[in-house]
Amino acid sequence: MSTTTLKPLAELENELNTMIQSGQIVEAFEKFYADECVMQDQGFEPWIGKDLNRERENDFVGKITEFRAGAMIDGAVGEDVTFSTWHFDYTHAEWGEVKYDQVAVRHWKNGEIVKERFYRG
Repeated sequence: MSTTTLKPLAELENELNTMIQSGQIVEAFEKFYADECVMQDQGFEPWIGKDLNRERENDFVGKITEFRAGAMIDGAVGEDVTFSTWHFDYTHAEWGEVKYDQVAVRHWKNGEIVKERFYRG
């Protein structure tokens, strides 16, 4: 993304979260994540690169058999970093019924997410 056409970070974060809440998880990933993105779930080693993370996202979304809730509860925007809290409730083909709250911490560069870490409780 060209630095001359960057949207404000709050606007980018809002657009991303709106897409996620409407079920456009894979589309949001393609639009907002950098080629060199690093994603990490709490307690796991990081996954590095867009290709690997795309594969993981597609696998995850493809195994959701029923999606009941993906609600953003709150969020904040700082300098090149955003935070959002979520509540998820779905059925997964391998994991069964899943309910959890999550905080996503995203680091941005040139309008793209370069690092994202998830904390669950």
